[in-house]
Amino acid sequence: MARIRQADVDEVKARTNIVDIVGERVALKSAGVGSMKGLCPFHDERSPSFNVRPQAGYYHCFGCGESGDVYSFLRAMDHLSFTEAVERLAARIGYQLHYEDGGAAPETSGRTRLYQANTAAAEYFRTQLATAEAETGRRFLGERGFDAGAAAHFGVGYAPKGWNNMRDALRAQGFTDEELATAGLVSQGQRGVYDRFRGRVVWPIRDLTGQTIGFGARKLYDDDQGPKYLNTPETSIYKKAQVLYGLDLAKKDVSRSHRVVVVEGYTDVMACHLAGITTAIATCGTAFGSDHITVLRRVMGDDSAAGEVIFTFDPDAAGQKAALRAFADEKRFAAQTYVAVAPDGLDPCDLRLNRGDGAVRALMDAKAPMFEFVIDQKLAGFDLRSVEGRVGALRAAAPIVAEIRDPSLRPGYTRVLARKLGMDLSEVTPAVERAARGTHSPRERTPAPAETTDEAAASVRVSVATLPRTASVTLERDALMGVLQYGHVLDADEVNAALEIPMEHPALEAVRQAVVAQPDRSRVGWSTAAVDATREPYRGLAAELLTASFPALTEVEAKASARAMCLRLRLRAMDREKAELLGAVQRVSAESEEGRVVRVALRDLDQRRRTLAEQV
Repeated sequence: MARIRQADVDEVKARTNIVDIVGERVALKSAGVGSMKGLCPFHDERSPSFNVRPQAGYYHCFGCGESGDVYSFLRAMDHLSFTEAVERLAARIGYQLHYEDGGAAPETSGRTRLYQANTAAAEYFRTQLATAEAETGRRFLGERGFDAGAAAHFGVGYAPKGWNNMRDALRAQGFTDEELATAGLVSQGQRGVYDRFRGRVVWPIRDLTGQTIGFGARKLYDDDQGPKYLNTPETSIYKKAQVLYGLDLAKKDVSRSHRVVVVEGYTDVMACHLAGITTAIATCGTAFGSDHITVLRRVMGDDSAAGEVIFTFDPDAAGQKAALRAFADEKRFAAQTYVAVAPDGLDPCDLRLNRGDGAVRALMDAKAPMFEFVIDQKLAGFDLRSVEGRVGALRAAAPIVAEIRDPSLRPGYTRVLARKLGMDLSEVTPAVERAARGTHSPRERTPAPAETTDEAAASVRVSVATLPRTASVTLERDALMGVLQYGHVLDADEVNAALEIPMEHPALEAVRQAVVAQPDRSRVGWSTAAVDATREPYRGLAAELLTASFPALTEVEAKASARAMCLRLRLRAMDREKAELLGAVQRVSAESEEGRVVRVALRDLDQRRRTLAEQV
């Protein structure tokens, strides 16, 4: 198999900003000079510990220890081979790759073929929407307030009624029946292979990077015996429990505003976006669950109570049930959660159609806290006119109030509950307090298993946090951090002089040796090569030093501080040398030749030290 030339591999990486790639999946914010931080995509965590160093093109999680460059990130996230990762980034920046020995590009993997098949199908469906047969589909969209521009924006298409139209079109492009079946685009029947989607309006479902991974289709004709909505079956790239429709379009605004609106269907997402609620998303044929929350939290940057998650539910029994399911997972969000129920049971699509864009925006503004909504749902099952009913309602609702994370809000909701029950506050407060003692929020309990595991691992492996807090080790740590992060802009001779000096701490000495083994610090990627060259078990420490927030306010200060650290390492070595010479002075006669040599060495050392100290 032909290999991509190493020069091209290096060039593509140099031209790619790792923040752009990571930022498609993780909301990143500044974490100091030259560093970005977000919630780790490799493990579930409450507060961000995933650092990205754009200048070095490197990431590292201080929680789980995962680290690497832009290629390793893509390979881990999308399960790509190294070659596929390089090819994807090259295509992204329009770079022509060359293969060794003039060889052709290696065969595309099955996973990549799934992406390609879905992309080809999306384009096919899109073009079919303009055909004469698709009039029914265009009328369906028009009756819901969506014109051709809206359809194009969301990539909506039409699947013809025939059995093999899409299959024939994609086979003509080189796709096999096996590939189409693996992608969930065709099904196998008694009479052979046939199109899965037929006679339907089709919405492409895309991942966070905008790649089409599946479809949702709504039936249009009475003779269609299938379900009202039909989705792509589970494939290696389409996992409905992790996919959120519209998140590819909403992610920038979700990340910027730390707000997301969860609706129930494709047309609701379209209606919200067209009405200006551009943070709307929906699940794809499944209930909103914990995997969806994990994805959303990373995109939101959900590490404080400042964010908002708004759920829209129908006021009917099914909607109430969905709300209670969402409430069960609500505690996983750091953001505040709300419920918005439209008047007259209208969903966002019908609300926009009947009352306009302003009504959709007003619906979101009229949101109610999730706790209050769930309390009302609990109380609805009791006859509050009777003593027995009120007592039963109190027992059912008190644990809900007790689970409110913000202790400053709990007394207020206790009063709300007392008012709704028509009971005295002195009766309700003890019930809430008893429930609070027996029901603690996961945030008030011990950490989640993943976090506990991370903490245990951190206590075992060598990390920045576990290094001794002595002045000497701190100097060595900060000097190495400065060289790894800014070595390419520092004076090479000054850095080399500092790195010639062995370090006291064995872990930092291992990192120093790996850095010394990379003499050309002007080369792109030298610092990541140094991390990779660090021997175990100290490689994780090297990755932390490369990605940690450098203690400086500006880039200029950081460079100056890094240089000063290198100079201080040399001063420390001179002080030790001076101590040895002073000891020698005491051991030898001042009049002897050896004594005179030692005094000359001391005088020369003092002069060199003064000159060096003036530069710090």
